[in-house]
Amino acid sequence: MVITFGTILVGLLLLVRPLQRNPFYILHTAVVILSAYYIETHYFRASVFGGKTVLLFLVFQMISINLVVMLAYWLDKRAAVRGAWRVPERNLHALELLGGWLGARIAQKVFHHKNKKKSYQAVFWFLGVAQIAAVFLILRFLQLI
Repeated sequence: MVITFGTILVGLLLLVRPLQRNPFYILHTAVVILSAYYIETHYFRASVFGGKTVLLFLVFQMISINLVVMLAYWLDKRAAVRGAWRVPERNLHALELLGGWLGARIAQKVFHHKNKKKSYQAVFWFLGVAQIAAVFLILRFLQLI
């Protein structure tokens, strides 16, 4: 029986109950599952969990989450201007925590959104520092730095 990236990701999607209510997380997961399927079927048939496969998968994941975060910020800004339903801040922070911090920072600059609210910025910068620290610790653990 072959366990694929898509199967693992669908399983992870079902395990993360609080994030299931975040439509942007669902969109991101769908993009990552599709990219994993593409990688698996077109490039790395012999070694699904090989080094190149995992690195390419991580690149797709990072691109996907940052694009989804930028979309979420754009929709939230549009809703703020129109007085419509807004994207909850906890959803934006969850996406930032999942790796979309850089996309969120770019969206804040481009759309001039959420960059003046001090309580939001405090959590935002804390998540950014936490992400940098986590990446540093992972690289140290893997002895890459």
